[in-house]
Amino acid sequence: MKILVTGAKGQLGTELRNVLEEQLPGITDYTDVDTLDLRNAQEVARYVERGDFTHIVNCAAYTAVDRAEDEKAECSALNVDAVRNLAMAADSFGVKLLHISTDYVFDGRACRPYRESDKVNPVSQYGTTKRKGETQLLAIAPDSVIIRSAWLYSPYGHNFVKTMLSLADKLSGREPLRVVCDQIGTPTYSLDLAKAIVTVLKARQWVPGIFHFTDEGAASWYDFACAIMRIAGKQCKVKPILTEDYPTAATRPCYSVLDRSRIKATYGIEIPHWEESLQHCLSRMK
Repeated sequence: MKILVTGAKGQLGTELRNVLEEQLPGITDYTDVDTLDLRNAQEVARYVERGDFTHIVNCAAYTAVDRAEDEKAECSALNVDAVRNLAMAADSFGVKLLHISTDYVFDGRACRPYRESDKVNPVSQYGTTKRKGETQLLAIAPDSVIIRSAWLYSPYGHNFVKTMLSLADKLSGREPLRVVCDQIGTPTYSLDLAKAIVTVLKARQWVPGIFHFTDEGAASWYDFACAIMRIAGKQCKVKPILTEDYPTAATRPCYSVLDRSRIKATYGIEIPHWEESLQHCLSRMK
């Protein structure tokens, strides 16, 4: 086995490196934009051919959801073109490809957790490009695995947990944090997703298709913020507000909880509750 990880300097890529070097040391090549331009099909093909890889894990993506509404070309280049280039290389050289996607491929109008077979209907540029990336991948390299996840956080990079902690320190209890309470999803610890990815890579049987993975449970952004303050011991108060009180450039699904049954049954993955994982992450950050 020889693995290529793209987007290796992001929060998921960093956690994945930690897990791979613990469980499968010395067999992975880690790349990011400074070492491999995924937007260049010829460069990707040459890199994959020379590397003699058996597996690719694509963690690279354009994830600035609001900025994507203006930077459509840049967003599409990473979320569609790059995925197509990787898919073509994987198909040409017989490499198994695992790609990370998002809950934002759904419109959020459901009243139960989304299954992999449910109709997609993205409502933002980010979600639209991520769905186009899925479609390109499945058309070119149908033996691939796609894992949709949501609300990722870790001690690395930019994420909601780090933003809340920073704001709590700046406000110092003088005024409450205003956080949206009517968008429901599942906070997901990047380390948990990284472990799930490695479980798939190590599995006896490679089962292609789309899978959903988040931590267990569901919460609003307000619930998530309250838990962060409580577990971190911050004195900052959190005030619930509605989405309409916090306008953003991109529309977000109001409900995007994912059904995790298929990945648990197929790959035997055990998933912790999001609050348990948040505690673990915050203890690392101390």
